[in-house]
Amino acid sequence: MSVPLEVVVRALVADDVDDLDRMEQDLFGAAAWSRTSLSEEIVGPGRWYVGAQRPDDGALVGYAGLWYDGDDAQVMTVAVDSAYQGHGVGRRLMTALVERALDEGASSVLLEVRVDNDPALHLYESMGFVRLGRRRRYYQPGDIDAWTMRLPLAAHPHPHPLPTSRPDPQET
Repeated sequence: MSVPLEVVVRALVADDVDDLDRMEQDLFGAAAWSRTSLSEEIVGPGRWYVGAQRPDDGALVGYAGLWYDGDDAQVMTVAVDSAYQGHGVGRRLMTALVERALDEGASSVLLEVRVDNDPALHLYESMGFVRLGRRRRYYQPGDIDAWTMRLPLAAHPHPHPLPTSRPDPQET
């Protein structure tokens, strides 16, 4: 089991784009969002983006974003620097997004995830997300399928408080 990494979850700002771009390129390669897309997305209407920052040196080691349209909340992205995966950072980020969706009054949280991303699938399912269906050739380039997943919130007010326990070693 990996040792949990202590992080501070905070709102992203324009000065974070260099770190976001580095992680995007490292993690997603040809499918990475452009610097322009990242810059626009973190301040877009209805968007809420957070970063996971190490408290000792302030290094940004992950980020995630949510879009809320007045009914459902959509996870736009979750990314954890490869050097910090498996230490609970992804769970902390996802918990922050779910809690924000609850605060906004969303009825559910939706997301798409690559069908071959087993650590992320394990994380999402451990948080209560269920698979709704498969989206063929969703991720481009590469023609990679995605699972669409949903976490209903109406029946579970604040189902996942901020974690204080050790993360699962298989999560991102």
